[in-house]
Amino acid sequence: MSPKKAKRRQQQGEGGSSNVFSMFEQSQIQEYKEAFTIIDQNRDGIISKDDLRDVLATMGQLNVKSDELEAMVKEASGPINFTVFLTMFGEKLKGADPEDVIVSAFKVLDPEGTGSIKKEFLQELLTTQCDRFTSEEMKNLWAAFPPDVAGNVDYKNICYVITHGEDKEE
Repeated sequence: MSPKKAKRRQQQGEGGSSNVFSMFEQSQIQEYKEAFTIIDQNRDGIISKDDLRDVLATMGQLNVKSDELEAMVKEASGPINFTVFLTMFGEKLKGADPEDVIVSAFKVLDPEGTGSIKKEFLQELLTTQCDRFTSEEMKNLWAAFPPDVAGNVDYKNICYVITHGEDKEE
């Protein structure tokens, strides 16, 4: 590619569809592709309302209303192929801080630098400050990130999952 074309592509910014692939690491793209394939129940390359209904049913959500499914599909600007699917994730993650920034925020709560904080302390902060967590949200947090036997929560793992969308221990 000539330098002019490369520069022009760079200047197009995040509006170009090819740039969505540069937002993710190759391993993340592969994971999103696997997720897309699972959701695309009829394997036609497009996620439809029926695909969403079928995949939600496999996860035990049997009574999802048609208008809820319609709203999910309408989040995309058109048919949801893999590139659109990846773009939607990119847009959702665009506002998220990088992993090192989130870890640094947690480190303020961990002056000894242990990599973990007490469950009770974290729960108190999350339920009493700013955008307070509900009891259901706390229950979900502890289900996803159970504290160790001493009551410590590995915040580095939480930060990794926030920015990468997967548990690094799996």
